[in-house]
Amino acid sequence: MSSYKIAIIGLGYVGLPLGVAFGTKINTIGYDINQERVEQLQKGIDSTLEIGASEISKANKLSFSSSIDDISKCNVYIITVPTPIDSHNQPILTPLMDASEAVGKILSPGDIVIYESTVYPGATEEICVPILEKNSSLKHISSDEINGNDLLMSQHFFTGYSPERVNPGDKLHPLSQIVKIVSGSTPEIAEEVKKLYDLIITAGTYKVDNIKVAEAAKIIENTQRDLNIALVNELAIIFNMLDIDTEAVLKAAQTKWNFASYTPGLVGGHCIGVDPYYLTFKANEIGYFPELILAGRNINNHMGEYICKEITKLMAKNNIISLNAKILILGFTFKENCTDFRNTRVIDLVNGFKEMNCNVSVFDPCADKDDILKEYSIELLENLQQNFFDVIILAVPHDKFKKMGISNIRKFGKKKHIIYDIKHLFKFEDVDGRL
Repeated sequence: MSSYKIAIIGLGYVGLPLGVAFGTKINTIGYDINQERVEQLQKGIDSTLEIGASEISKANKLSFSSSIDDISKCNVYIITVPTPIDSHNQPILTPLMDASEAVGKILSPGDIVIYESTVYPGATEEICVPILEKNSSLKHISSDEINGNDLLMSQHFFTGYSPERVNPGDKLHPLSQIVKIVSGSTPEIAEEVKKLYDLIITAGTYKVDNIKVAEAAKIIENTQRDLNIALVNELAIIFNMLDIDTEAVLKAAQTKWNFASYTPGLVGGHCIGVDPYYLTFKANEIGYFPELILAGRNINNHMGEYICKEITKLMAKNNIISLNAKILILGFTFKENCTDFRNTRVIDLVNGFKEMNCNVSVFDPCADKDDILKEYSIELLENLQQNFFDVIILAVPHDKFKKMGISNIRKFGKKKHIIYDIKHLFKFEDVDGRL
């Protein structure tokens, strides 16, 4: 393909940085069905705070649209829509299927559709390709069919898969500095996809043999992290029972060169708390029950309940009555220094203490209070009252909380209060309890 014209489908945490990166190099249109989101981006406003207005303005070949007609003349479509799970931990592929249907209706011969959304191995070819074929009346060409036939290259469409590796809130590892896995439905298309991403990825690209390998590589990245965090969560539970400081143990163990460093805590978000279920779904489909992966998920899913029990014990030890106790939770997003609250496990703490008839308040300077109210019916505090709370829980280690300092945070507590630090934001001796 001599000239690219790219459409990015979905302008969230993955799609927007991708669009901005490509928009500094080649003609790119960022497409999203959320018209309000598009209008904000057209004004240089990114509500996720991942991309600044100056970065958007520098992408002088990038435009935004919520009209499918505006991307109908593109020849490369990169789909970056969410792939969440339902209440039964089953994959929700509706956004992916809807995006495939929309793109299929405007596909032209020779076009390439690249997927970045996290899926189980085989989903691109088993779920997405049939939708593209049905809606385009074109045929998808794979490596088994092409055999170097240049005629086919110009008559039909192709696919690629390049899994997203964006880390929301992480300014040290931007898109360009993370190695990109690339793949294609034919060797020629894989090379074309590689050339495309090489334009924007300074860390380099890594081409794999086929789409399924790329899909599987992505799904195990977060599954591995989930299992490692589950391990340290279980270790934290054991060490708490032994009255041993978990952080001190981890720091000591980290002096060995090959010790993997992870910290205990709540595991939420749209990746680590979700992706393992895509893999277990596929495993179950082929007749294998993945015991270890699901065991890790079970541990992490119950950490909120465990933390509530630990804090309740600490309250009793300090003669703080739980009935009508004023609980302050600092942080609600799924991780530090980002606005994203998808699948946040902090909600487990909120619900846990409400069930004990406590008065729960939440403060998070990084989260959008209107979005939180709409999604969870929780009205975030805008200001913190001093000498007011019985329990203060440091749930999310935002830099803003660290800068606030433990002495200032203590001022929000009554004369008799406790502070519980989930993510070891402050020193062991400066708080009353921690994971």
